[in-house]
Amino acid sequence: MPAKIMIEYLTLAFVLILSIIGHNSTVIYAAIIVLVLKIISQVSGQPFILEWMGSHGLNLGIIILTAAVLVPIADGTVTISTIINSFKSPIGIVAVIAGLLAAISGGVGVPLMQTNPNVIPALIVGTMAGVFFFKGIAVGPLIAAGFTYFVMSIIEHFK
Repeated sequence: MPAKIMIEYLTLAFVLILSIIGHNSTVIYAAIIVLVLKIISQVSGQPFILEWMGSHGLNLGIIILTAAVLVPIADGTVTISTIINSFKSPIGIVAVIAGLLAAISGGVGVPLMQTNPNVIPALIVGTMAGVFFFKGIAVGPLIAAGFTYFVMSIIEHFK
């Protein structure tokens, strides 16, 4: 097995081990899925499986996440009046603004990751640190990329 491929497996295994130590089931499942896809791609000689996950997995994940967030509307927990009342409290207004900023951040984060793939490892390390050490959830890379974009835009503006 070429050294490059071995390093890829070792890196994924390292992430898996850290996830197990950190008791983060989300990252455990993600690492296992990627390892399995990597093995299938390698054994079958068909890298399209892993490539498909790399190019479409983000959209699929966002669809599933959005669907999960919409379930309270579907089951009646959140109603039109609940939504309207959310604009009447300070926490509701802050939540609307936070949602707006997160959506904008994610929207500019995707192009940043596509045009500057060298930023992805740093985003992953930052997200993993947040997951492992601060009990965060691994939805951070997309929003972190957006924050990175905003910070870099501000820095560029003042150069």
